[in-house]
Amino acid sequence: MELKLSEEQRMIIHNVRRFVREEIVPLERDLDPDAFELPAREQERLTAMVKAMGLYQMGIPKRYGGPGVDMITRTLAAEEMSQHRAGLYHPSYDVFGEEPPPPLFEATDYQRERYLLPLIRGEKRVFIGVTEPSGGSDPARAIQTKAVRDGDDWVINGSKMFNSWADRADFGLVFVRTNPKAGRQGISCFLVDTDTPGFVVKRLVHVLRSDYTTELAFEDMRVPATHLLGEEGQGFAIVNEWLTANRIPYSAVGIGVAVAAQKMAIEYAKHRETFGDVLANRQAIQWMLVDNELDIRTSRWLVLHAAQKADEGKPFRFEAAAAKVFATEAAGRVVDRSMQVHGGIGVTKDLPLERWYRELRIRRIGEGPSEVQRIIMARDLLSAAATSDLDSLI
Repeated sequence: MELKLSEEQRMIIHNVRRFVREEIVPLERDLDPDAFELPAREQERLTAMVKAMGLYQMGIPKRYGGPGVDMITRTLAAEEMSQHRAGLYHPSYDVFGEEPPPPLFEATDYQRERYLLPLIRGEKRVFIGVTEPSGGSDPARAIQTKAVRDGDDWVINGSKMFNSWADRADFGLVFVRTNPKAGRQGISCFLVDTDTPGFVVKRLVHVLRSDYTTELAFEDMRVPATHLLGEEGQGFAIVNEWLTANRIPYSAVGIGVAVAAQKMAIEYAKHRETFGDVLANRQAIQWMLVDNELDIRTSRWLVLHAAQKADEGKPFRFEAAAAKVFATEAAGRVVDRSMQVHGGIGVTKDLPLERWYRELRIRRIGEGPSEVQRIIMARDLLSAAATSDLDSLI
């Protein structure tokens, strides 16, 4: 692995770090501890600043007018963006831009004009509809929502769960079953406008994190055939490839929170006195800080290894799964130890630790549970697709 950052990477990381420390963190002092949005005026001001810095929607390809930043740099930036109270699920309150789902970059001309370009311009918002009440970790079998062709339309009936902000989105990528007998090849993806008749937000689903998700119902919802994204039956391949790649920055965000927690623990240990001496001189505290650092550095290596393979166009499913498992579980351990170092104040809302502690619990489930990631890795190991040999690193 190339350990040395380029000047461009250093500049991006420095600018993101400075922005978070000087603009985001001070704002949070006046926000509710569980806030997940900024006041509209501040949102607009900070978004304009990010655009002027050239860091808005970093993952958008250059052919669409975006920066086209590589995965390694985006991963490093994600670690910096998340180092604030709301950073785990709203890194920098999304002022760096809501990047379009990558499948939209391969959409038809009509779909790009109707959905992708307005999304890039910030005129529309999108949600993703995969998980259903019947399950979410195995979309090939769990997806029961059905679409039946009727002339130039598809008629969709079913439901979805845990869709973030579907009640505020303009459209969504909804994965449904178009062939009940085809297994993985029976899943297709549709672009669905939220004002379509038959699209129903059944309820808001409140979870451990500080905002909410939604449960949706589709009741004889008619969607034009032109809204099929990709080919019929390609939906599983679309969602699988997309989620695999997304696990890399998803893991990096958790590392950012762990880094912030570790900084807080070190600073507190240096100044907090008990029984005539500072905590930093207690071996029990020192070992917790060291274990934190081991978890953080190991997580970073795993995540960057996955990012490097993705940038090089090499298979990275095993690496992304490994990064996701270790980084999400390690971040939970780091925040837990950091709370222990702080003692009673660590569990108060005066500090962000209790919010991170709650929200990190979800990360072991979101984007594919740890157990499923271990199954993925085991399959690759047993099929000799990945090994612990040095050859797997090059």
